[in-house]
Amino acid sequence: MPKRPLYEQVDEVVQAMLVSLQPRPEKAPHRDVAPLAAIARELRDLPREEFRATLKSNLQRRASMSTNEGAESSAVAAAKAVHYMRPGFTSITPYIIVNGAAEFIEFLKNAFAGTERLRVPMPDGKLMHAEVAVGNGMIETGDANEQIPPAATDIHLYVKDADATFDRALEAGATSIYRPTDDHPSGDRWGALKDRFGNNWYIATPKGWTPGPEGLRSVQPYLHLREAHNMIPFMEAAFAAEDVGTHKSPEGRVLHSTMRIGNATLEIDEAHGQYQPKPCHLHVYVPDADAMYAQALKAGAVSIEPPTDKPYGDRSAAVKDPFGNTWYLNTFLGK
Repeated sequence: MPKRPLYEQVDEVVQAMLVSLQPRPEKAPHRDVAPLAAIARELRDLPREEFRATLKSNLQRRASMSTNEGAESSAVAAAKAVHYMRPGFTSITPYIIVNGAAEFIEFLKNAFAGTERLRVPMPDGKLMHAEVAVGNGMIETGDANEQIPPAATDIHLYVKDADATFDRALEAGATSIYRPTDDHPSGDRWGALKDRFGNNWYIATPKGWTPGPEGLRSVQPYLHLREAHNMIPFMEAAFAAEDVGTHKSPEGRVLHSTMRIGNATLEIDEAHGQYQPKPCHLHVYVPDADAMYAQALKAGAVSIEPPTDKPYGDRSAAVKDPFGNTWYLNTFLGK
């Protein structure tokens, strides 16, 4: 009878121990079986019951601690999010500078059911600053002056009924670029129009797509850029932005990209046709304005204003990116 392989002999020894039997003797046992069997005898009673109980207790405690830490982390994150953003704001808000801010506010109300939240007039009747809530987003505006000229912005506006909103905007004085259609590459029902202040509005009703767990933000700035592919790494380095999704042509041209900062997103693509660059103003809430300001400068932005405490309760800095857009980096101080 041929000798059985070593692994079979060791396996038989172990199995016999487990059932309190003696293994059948080998006519010519392998010289390595005896020491291995001795080790198996030492391990037979392990782990002991007290070890098992202690291990179970430790694992349960660790799991509980992990769960509590996760809950605490979520609570802390939520508290921080509430703290560093002024109530009613998301991380990204377009700041649209126009000639005739009061008229622009009326347009937002009539076209998009905007709700005026704040108006800060100057002695001459022009508006230094104003805030209008649209859907679950915000638009800031103010009158242009010698230091800050008009700066139109393109906005992707998500609504429940693109056709009805489009028609209201036309009645409020906008002009049609094209009516809402289901043929847009995004799959959404999408139309486009222009207001008299030079802003393009891309009116869309989403169909199952969302860029993040918070759901769609009603107001999303849309930047048409030259060499748009360079904006993606800049935003990642300067503002810790996340590339939610980028689609490029075979030649590498950015057809569409969604970038997330905090709890909000903006969109970019390569400038084309009538959709050309419009250097704009963006108000961004961040946890630490000083740190983000330094990070943006390191990434290639140019300083406009270093971080300072503002009378309205924010610590604010301003930089200009390589594409000419102005970014106001703010942290709400809770005042």
